Amino acid sequence: MSRIGKNPVTIPAGVTVDVKDGIVTVKGKLGQLTQEFADVDVKVEEGQVIVERSANDKDQRSKHGLYRSLINNMVIGVSTGFTKDLELVGVGYRASNTGQKLDLALGFSHNIVMDIAPEVKVETVSEKGKNPIIKLTSFDKQLLGAVAAKIRGFRRPEPYKGKGVKFVGEVLRRKAGKSA
Repeated sequence: MSRIGKNPVTIPAGVTVDVKDGIVTVKGKLGQLTQEFADVDVKVEEGQVIVERSANDKDQRSKHGLYRSLINNMVIGVSTGFTKDLELVGVGYRASNTGQKLDLALGFSHNIVMDIAPEVKVETVSEKGKNPIIKLTSFDKQLLGAVAAKIRGFRRPEPYKGKGVKFVGEVLRRKAGKSA
């Protein structure tokens, strides 16, 4: 049996969970999220969400822990939210934002201007002597990860000098380079 799927999801104060027709809806102070589910049973009992499976098929076993994790991420997202920080490492790499438009200077011949989804709040921090940092916050973990991966994909960190866009705290695998 799935170890993750067995654990119930506790519902904090101020969060409501509704289950109807194969759709879980989670509402909280930060927003509302919905998720479709299949092959498992989702019940709301005594301030907890319980995910169960009726059979022991391979498909149901694989989805048991998946849907429990997705519901848990939705509950955490609408109550506290998620953040991701990206760091720009490189000479002349800059980031600035005006509202939901992110302007990146990553060493190309032109700046990259990216429209950020309205569910994701963006903030840029530039201090003298330190690398610029992009702070992304959202209640939707999947959307937040997709936006962060898209920004990182513009200039991935290279293994020799470590220049590029990386997550704060990410450990890069470095190479030695040419020995003369």
